[in-house]
Amino acid sequence: MPEMDGFKHGLPSWADLGSPDPDESASFYGELLGLETTEADDELGGYRMFLRESRQVAGLGPLQQEGQPPSWTTYIDVADADAVTEKVREAGGEVHVQPMDIRDFGRMAIFADPTGAVYGVWQAGEHKGSQVVGEPGSVAWHQCNTREPDEALEFYGKVFGWESEKVDTGGADYWQLSSEGATVGGLFRMGDDFPDEVPAHWIVYFAVEDADAATEKARENGATVRVEPFDNEAGRFSVLQDPHGAAFALINQGGGSVVAEAAKANDGEDAEEEEKDGN
Repeated sequence: MPEMDGFKHGLPSWADLGSPDPDESASFYGELLGLETTEADDELGGYRMFLRESRQVAGLGPLQQEGQPPSWTTYIDVADADAVTEKVREAGGEVHVQPMDIRDFGRMAIFADPTGAVYGVWQAGEHKGSQVVGEPGSVAWHQCNTREPDEALEFYGKVFGWESEKVDTGGADYWQLSSEGATVGGLFRMGDDFPDEVPAHWIVYFAVEDADAATEKARENGATVRVEPFDNEAGRFSVLQDPHGAAFALINQGGGSVVAEAAKANDGEDAEEEEKDGN
C-alpha cells in the first residue's frame, strides 16, 4: 500500500489505545505487531505514537479518568468537529469530550452513540491520520458491535450520512457501512454469547500475516482469546483482549475496500494536484 496522506471525510482515519500502563501496552503490541513507539509527550498527557517502519499507525496514551476502561477508540475524519457535535446531540448521542484543539495537529471530540458505543471524530490539521493501513501491523478494519443495530444505523446515518447494506454471513447479523460509495467498516449485532456486562463498542482489526500464529503469540504474552481464529469470505479472524482488557481483533487479509478507497482518495487528490501543476 502507498503511504497515506489524508482520508475522505466520513471514513475512519485514526485509532488510539487508552491503557492503565502504556509502557506495558507498548511492549505487548510492539512484540505482537512489530511496532515501535515514540517517546511520551508530556505536554499531551503522555501520548505517544505506534510506528511501523517510521510510519504512524495508531496512538497510545494513559487512561484519562478514574474508572475508564482500557479500550481502543476509532476516530472518524470530519470537516468540522463542532458541527458534527451538534448533529450527535440532535440524533440522541452523548458528548463525552467536547471539541478541543490538539496543538496544530487537529481538533477532536469523543461521543457515544445511543446504544453506548464510544467513538471519536478527528478534524485534521497537521496530523492527517494513519500513515499506513492494511499492511501487516497496521489497522485494517473498524467495526461497531451493538445489541441495537437499527438504532445505531439510524444514528450514524443522521450524523455522517452513512448508508448500510446487510451482508449474508450465514449466521450473525452484519451490515457493511459506506460513505458516498467508500466503505467505512462494519456493524455487528451482539448476540447472547456476549456477557451482559460488555457494552456496545467499536473494535479495531489489525492486519497480520498469520492469524493463527499471531493469536498464539498474543495468548503467550497475556492476551485472552475471545474468539479463536476462524475463516469467512473476507479472511481469517480472531478476537482478543489485551493483557489490560482492551478488545481488538486480528485479520490475515488487509482491510479490503476500506484500504482501497482510502488509497483511491489519495490517488484522486494527487491526480488533481498534478493536473493543477500541469496547467
